[in-house]
Amino acid sequence: MKEITKNTYFKWYYNMFYWRRFEEKCRSLYIKQKIRGFLHLYSGQEAIPAGLAHVMDMNKDSMITGYRCHILPMAIGVDPKKIMAELYGKNTGTSCGMGGSMHIFSKEHRFYGGHGIVGGQIPLGSGIAFADKYFDRNAVTITLMGDGAVRQGALHESFNLAILWKLPVIFMCENNLYAMGTSVVRTTNLTDIYKIGSSYDIPSRPVDGMNPIKIAEAADEALERARNGKGPTFLELKTYRFRGHSMSDAEPYRNKEEIEKYKKNDPILFVKKHLLNNNWANEETFKVIEEEVKNSIEECVEYAEKSDFPPIENMYNMVYDTALYPFWERR
Repeated sequence: MKEITKNTYFKWYYNMFYWRRFEEKCRSLYIKQKIRGFLHLYSGQEAIPAGLAHVMDMNKDSMITGYRCHILPMAIGVDPKKIMAELYGKNTGTSCGMGGSMHIFSKEHRFYGGHGIVGGQIPLGSGIAFADKYFDRNAVTITLMGDGAVRQGALHESFNLAILWKLPVIFMCENNLYAMGTSVVRTTNLTDIYKIGSSYDIPSRPVDGMNPIKIAEAADEALERARNGKGPTFLELKTYRFRGHSMSDAEPYRNKEEIEKYKKNDPILFVKKHLLNNNWANEETFKVIEEEVKNSIEECVEYAEKSDFPPIENMYNMVYDTALYPFWERR
């Protein structure tokens, strides 16, 4: 695995702090009705993209996930301005304003969504990995899902084919304890989600999802396994979201004491403490970073505000491959 250095910790702190502030800004903009529709925030889970980005090969590896998808694409190189513009529904967004919060895509960076159907991305991730193996690209697909998605039948079908064909895919469950408002213990007798992989003989294990080091180590091992033709790995990333399932979530299923307990394991604080304990930074350093992040996010908002909404023609150009639309011919 690539060495974790002083610069790594600074990069992790800056990125995770940026991602947290970006999501909080989105929350504020949603309240102001600048962002509409659904909005699912990633606050608390930032260690996952930080760890993954440290070990992925950005020139060929792919990523696909569910609808909590603003931060993950940033980690692998997608411009935050374009993500903010997409949230605004603007033509300069990642999907030209046609996808919104739950459908962030970037062909350039091999980020394949952003999927509103729970678990819908799991077989697609296997399909991308199949293509990589078929064309001998030596690439790996990271397929992320929430704990609610592992109840879908598509997961079992995907697991079966992935291990049968030794596909270069890493399945990762971001277990934040709640599928919307339903806790894991109310949906399954098998609360150790990683054990689902054992019946398919897929190497599977739990990982501390609040620690970027542990995530990087586990992902690196799984990436190496996939590149060597040994097939899939299933990782259960034990994490926690500090905000509700979405902006419409009143969170009656958990209390403030529980949230505060998990905030003590905030991944941003973990990295900050390491920087301070090694005398690599002081409070003044963090103030400078905070100001840089604030200005950068304001630039994202300004970019989105000044961008145009998509023209009506995009309803056809973004969907149909040809200009000869059959329904126009019939009329």
